[in-house]
Amino acid sequence: MTYEEIREQAKAAVTELIEHTHLKEGDIFIVGCSSSEIKGANIGRGSDLDAAKAVYEGVYPVLKERGIYLAAQCCEHLNRAVIVERAALLPGQEIVNVVPQLHAGGSFAMTVYQNAEDPVALEEIKADAGMDIGDTLIGMHLRKVAVPVRISVKKIGEAHVVCARTRPKFIGGSRAVYDDVLSGGDIPR
Repeated sequence: MTYEEIREQAKAAVTELIEHTHLKEGDIFIVGCSSSEIKGANIGRGSDLDAAKAVYEGVYPVLKERGIYLAAQCCEHLNRAVIVERAALLPGQEIVNVVPQLHAGGSFAMTVYQNAEDPVALEEIKADAGMDIGDTLIGMHLRKVAVPVRISVKKIGEAHVVCARTRPKFIGGSRAVYDDVLSGGDIPR
């Protein structure tokens, strides 16, 4: 698997996922990425900066073009903290002081941090959609309610890909009326 193929797979995956969501300018898209898994090694056992860079180069331009913020989930050694542009912060959101490294944060979070205009780290975020490359468990950083999105790209390199979008909770029971646009077409019938 070449780095160009990884870049193209990542671009295809994020492009297809965005087609299945109602993301808008200012929304947050979380990516958890194991470069080890992309290269066929077990997560955390074969970090590859070039693979992480290829994913970033595939994903970031697609998001930037639409005004969507990229959030990068760090590895478990940083308790799955998140790297994001300062401009994506909500009022009152607290940053933490950490700079991701190859084996403490991971190669993708490191790449996002190094390429961001004004990167900050957060302990948590509530993203509007996301892509998990290599089973990194991004669910903790998605807004409620997460909805799986099946796309045609099943792997990036050797890493399993799982995607999700979110929708507001349905409340009110049998008398309630829901907005189909907000739910992304998931209104129970």
